[in-house]
Amino acid sequence: MTPKTGEVFMIDLGFEGKVRPVVVISREDPNAPRALAIVVPLTSQFRGSKYEVRMPRVPWLKLQSFANAQGIGTVGHHELTDKRGRFEPAIVAEIRSAVRWALEL
Repeated sequence: MTPKTGEVFMIDLGFEGKVRPVVVISREDPNAPRALAIVVPLTSQFRGSKYEVRMPRVPWLKLQSFANAQGIGTVGHHELTDKRGRFEPAIVAEIRSAVRWALEL
């Protein structure tokens, strides 16, 4: 299974021992050399920084969420099993912009 950009999954990132939602920001590439997805974790804690993007309220997330660009990481496709929903391309573009800013790209 190749995850689609904008999809949200619940996974254990090892942060504080809890499972959290992540949004896939990597391109859709069924021929990638490794079965990895680039993800950004979602959090309910807003610190008012450029590293965070306010996410739209959706029924499949309990709380108001924010994408944390500082938490960017990769996960294996096999870890992406508990899909919750998908954000629109415009929202993914905002997250990617925050990641570019965080990495000075």
